[in-house]
Amino acid sequence: MDFATLASQFFIGLSRGMIFFIVSAGLTLIFGVLRITNFAHGALYMLGAFIAYSVSTLVGQGPYGFWLALLVAPVAVMLVSLVIERGLLRFIYNRDHLIQMLLTYSLVLIAGDLVKIIWGTEFKSMNIPAVLRGSFNLWGASLPWYNAFLLIVGPIVALGLWLFLSKTHLGKICRATATDREMVDVLGINSTRVFAMVFALGGWLAGLGGALIAPTTSISMGMDASIVIYAFLIVVIGGLGNVWGALISSIIMGVGEALGILFIPGIAIIIPYIIAGVLLIVRPTGLLKSAW
Repeated sequence: MDFATLASQFFIGLSRGMIFFIVSAGLTLIFGVLRITNFAHGALYMLGAFIAYSVSTLVGQGPYGFWLALLVAPVAVMLVSLVIERGLLRFIYNRDHLIQMLLTYSLVLIAGDLVKIIWGTEFKSMNIPAVLRGSFNLWGASLPWYNAFLLIVGPIVALGLWLFLSKTHLGKICRATATDREMVDVLGINSTRVFAMVFALGGWLAGLGGALIAPTTSISMGMDASIVIYAFLIVVIGGLGNVWGALISSIIMGVGEALGILFIPGIAIIIPYIIAGVLLIVRPTGLLKSAW
């Protein structure tokens, strides 16, 4: 084991953590404001990856295909999310959590069948844009440019969400709605519109995560299952509604998974769950204080 190999794997883990963060940030936003246990969040991520593949393929996977897909896929998933929220979820906000879980899980099954009908069951692949291909050397380690790009996108998303929630009027309304929906309604603010906007924003983030992961993995049915489990763990570990907590826990999970593959590949698949268990024993309320 040399330093270059260790640094390269650590770098890959960091970039993997950025994907975890982008997806889990949308989930923590939905969970924090709407109080919905949204099992369909992973399906929205998968849908984002497939839409990104289709957009890129329509333009021949040329030099601009990825960038166009990065714009179109999150918006398309956001519109799907808005339809789901307005058509289904708004009727169950005050219902038992079991009803919410059953409804969102049924959406997972429906999304899987729709993906099978539209895109088939074959694995899909998407090209990395030419400007981000290849790698660079850092302290003797060969590091891919695309992973470096992910390390830039993740903190930008985190900063953008924090500024939105903390510094904008609309973001403060979202936080107030999460804390006391009845009082927000009394003040004349339409909380149902706030819920719709938050769910759509969460869908946009899921779609963005799917579009970003598409060039680095096989796009296939079932890719939603593992990411949604990680996302729920990250939401709980980081602190409900806390953007920075989600970012920190995502980095821990991503790096832990990558180093586990390097050092103990035989049990690498359970390393994130071991990490989650240890962190929850040490900090049962989450790494950072809940924002709601």
